[in-house]
Amino acid sequence: MSFPATILQWFRANGRSLPWRETRDPYAIWLSEIILQQTRIEQGMPYWQRFMHRWPDVGELAAASEDDVLREWQGLGYYSRARNLHAAARQIVALGGFPDTMEGLRALKGVGDYTAAAIGSIAFDLPVAVVDGNVYRVLARHFGIDTPINSTAGKHEFAELAQALLPPGEASAYNQGMMDFGAMQCTPQHPDCMACPLAESCTAFREGRTAELPVKVKTLKVKERHLTYIYIRCNGMTALRRRPAGDIWQGLYEPLLVEETPLAAAQLPLAVAQLPLAIGQLPLTIGQNGAQANCQLLARRVKHVLTHRILYADFYLWEPAERPALPDGYFWIPEAEIVRYAVPRLVEILLDFLHV
Repeated sequence: MSFPATILQWFRANGRSLPWRETRDPYAIWLSEIILQQTRIEQGMPYWQRFMHRWPDVGELAAASEDDVLREWQGLGYYSRARNLHAAARQIVALGGFPDTMEGLRALKGVGDYTAAAIGSIAFDLPVAVVDGNVYRVLARHFGIDTPINSTAGKHEFAELAQALLPPGEASAYNQGMMDFGAMQCTPQHPDCMACPLAESCTAFREGRTAELPVKVKTLKVKERHLTYIYIRCNGMTALRRRPAGDIWQGLYEPLLVEETPLAAAQLPLAVAQLPLAIGQLPLTIGQNGAQANCQLLARRVKHVLTHRILYADFYLWEPAERPALPDGYFWIPEAEIVRYAVPRLVEILLDFLHV
């Protein structure tokens, strides 16, 4: 049996039952593909369900505010996906409906070759092969390809091979089969080779190279950043700001932030007294009349890993008797309303310390 026929047979017997596979609605399929970028299905499923319930069609999503979309996305990370999703919804409405060509799909904000191929093949039967991490892995192992998958040459090689293997008239089932096969059978760690229907023809299995393939060149340089958050609680109010463009977490909200070398726990009183220097225009009066007792360290060096950097955060709670003036960009809200604001996952973690 040929490689494509084996994948199709395996998929019919083992494919995952997922709600966005029970429809040809391009909105539902597009939404699932955006949510599942960098996200496991078990984590992304409830988000897809909530989005579909709150905004059941692309017009309603387009009419939502960016704040509402970010708030619904909270916890998934990679927030540019949510902003692109919202922008693309407005593009689609302006077009009068979903584009049904690869060129039209690729023109949508946040939609690259893989996502366009997935939507196009599943929703519109376009004869285009998908190439994602699962497909790279299955093809690299089965055909013994050691060209790095993140090199220009590798991307071309794998894209051409995937397209050449695409069976006529079966793009939707075959693409979904390849994705499921890589996620369930030919997994990154401990693939189930002994029960694999492709084992006899698999180069990596025959040569004992499953752990070596696919090859990926390491080019990422990870940097560290140190953040100090000060949660102000004053007579039922707290202070937030919306993060500006050009940095991580654009458009999300956060408490008072000082980004500097982390402060030693023993230096807390001195550090609090020096906050005016660190923050700039904020005329804090802590350090006078014993007010330092109203500021406490809640957590130190909370580690949070992003793709390009590792963050270490300290978290303070400050409870002044009167509201201090805030730096530009910060504003007061009733503390009970903080749940209405989309915050980064790190801030979510840190806010949990307020309830310990």
